Amino acid sequence: MRIAVLGASGQTGQFVVKQALQQGHIVTAIVRNPDKLTVRHDNLQVVEADIFSVDSLKPHFTGTDVVVSCLGFSTSFFSSVTGYTHSMRAIIGAMREARVHKIVTMTSWYTDPNSSAQSPYLIRFLLLPIIRSVLSNMWEMEQYLQQVDNINWTVVRPPGLKNLPSSALELLANEGYFVPDEGGRPAGSAMGRGDVARFMLSLLNSNAWVKKGVAIITK
Repeated sequence: MRIAVLGASGQTGQFVVKQALQQGHIVTAIVRNPDKLTVRHDNLQVVEADIFSVDSLKPHFTGTDVVVSCLGFSTSFFSSVTGYTHSMRAIIGAMREARVHKIVTMTSWYTDPNSSAQSPYLIRFLLLPIIRSVLSNMWEMEQYLQQVDNINWTVVRPPGLKNLPSSALELLANEGYFVPDEGGRPAGSAMGRGDVARFMLSLLNSNAWVKKGVAIITK
């Protein structure tokens, strides 16, 4: 399968690229700074593009079967975060022009501002307020995708991320904004980036979560 990976030089994106190559896929890694991606492989092409431009992305999507986005944008105390929505509009526009119909992208638990009532005290009252501008823009991007026609999208929502490789741990998935335990409370708070990549790549040939948002964690 031919895959275009956005955010390929980021921490999660690099796991996606490496695992995709190990699985035999042909990968186009779309980055802002090619020097940050040190992976080399015969089935890997590293290209530089403007993620906010349809015209810049379109040539790299042409001939691709699926787009995988691991783009991330930092929180700011001085301005609102807009990168998720602005980049996704360009991505969808380029996919339509290149006739690519499937995208797997990632956001986070608790993007819905009403979804954190059962979260631990420190997460609810300390962490989430700090990153709320990021979560709000992720939420806006998710709402935008729900209005998109003729594109099979899946939003993967992991919790906090650790820079760990893929494991053999069981992956738990739930259509919603977190994975609940038996009591309905969040079943953990973090997982490895390698396992996030493992789940995202498992969706390439699956329609299990098409046009849905799915929260994940390892058991």
